[in-house]
Amino acid sequence: MKPALSVVAAGVVTACLLAASNAAAFSASAPYAAPATRSDVIRVAMEPRGQVKPQFQRRLVRLATNEQPGTIIIDTNNKYLYLVEGDNRARRYGIGVGRDGFGWSGVVKVGRKAEWPGWTPPPEMRVREAKKGHKLPAFQEGGEDNPLGARAMYLYRNGNDTAFRIHGTNQPWSIGLNMSSGCIRMMNKDVTDLYDRVPIGTKVIVVGPGNKQGEVSYQDRGVDVLRTIFGG
Repeated sequence: MKPALSVVAAGVVTACLLAASNAAAFSASAPYAAPATRSDVIRVAMEPRGQVKPQFQRRLVRLATNEQPGTIIIDTNNKYLYLVEGDNRARRYGIGVGRDGFGWSGVVKVGRKAEWPGWTPPPEMRVREAKKGHKLPAFQEGGEDNPLGARAMYLYRNGNDTAFRIHGTNQPWSIGLNMSSGCIRMMNKDVTDLYDRVPIGTKVIVVGPGNKQGEVSYQDRGVDVLRTIFGG
């Protein structure tokens, strides 16, 4: 009876590991003590408005691509960001993308990085929002109320700032939606994880409207079960 018991025990362990991996969907980075909020800063959409859908939680996946390890591929249509790790492996993150009229595509690089970044709304955004009755500040210091969230990676083309960023958000419920003005937003725990893995100079391919990204080959073949259970 011992071999039979061993098989049953192994099955129970595997089931528990799968359940734990699906429930936790990876541990977040160490908590950060955000700067104290100021009385003159208005909280922006901090209240919960529903949960992030399970398919947009961080996952280790099997990704077939000819892009080099370390490359970021952003699929704006399916709301996923992939960090290529080689050997048909990648980390997949759920994202929020530009609303209608604000989508874009192209090949850029991470030109700058910042922790708890300040936010300077572009003049055209301030004008656009003012017409809707929303008064935006000329500058907002970093912190939990800041729309850029915990981290930001500034996207450059030919050495020039494109004004687009990969950044966190204080609106986690917006992940999986088309809501931004063109920037790529992520949950704070995910943007912190990505931030720690990519250096300045990282190639970023944004697949979206206009197909200005050129020829890019990638195929998401689903969750990498073995890596999810055993790591690596």
